[in-house]
Amino acid sequence: MSGSVSVGGLEHVLLLSDDIDRLCRFYEQALGLRAGERPPFQFAGYWLYAGETACLHIADRAEYRTHAQTLGLSVPERAQGAGPVDHLAFSAGDYEAVCARLAGCGVEPIRNDVPGGGLRQLFFDDPDGMRVEINVPAPTTKAGGDG
Repeated sequence: MSGSVSVGGLEHVLLLSDDIDRLCRFYEQALGLRAGERPPFQFAGYWLYAGETACLHIADRAEYRTHAQTLGLSVPERAQGAGPVDHLAFSAGDYEAVCARLAGCGVEPIRNDVPGGGLRQLFFDDPDGMRVEINVPAPTTKAGGDG
């Protein structure tokens, strides 16, 4: 379909929570995201930034649900099971630093090396049960001995 509009990338993810302050602190401490500028919406929440990008939004579940209904959007009162989204994924550059930061927050991630050797992954759940994945490039090894 020539001339059709396509998306340019994933903008952000919105997490609904009954304790937005706790969830915000977790992402600030565990991942180093920072709460920043947010428009004055009619519901409480945070925008968390990775660098200059507000990639993770957190909203009070009940307040957001009420607001969404005024727009004609349906939001379940409670999430059912894992829901259709299995996890959020972030990228990072320093595997050992990420592991140390998580350990400092009491998070013991599940570790996985992607077959082919290009990526290492860390998996854990946030305080509300959302699974989080962090992808870190695996170190490259030089072939051929001492060169």
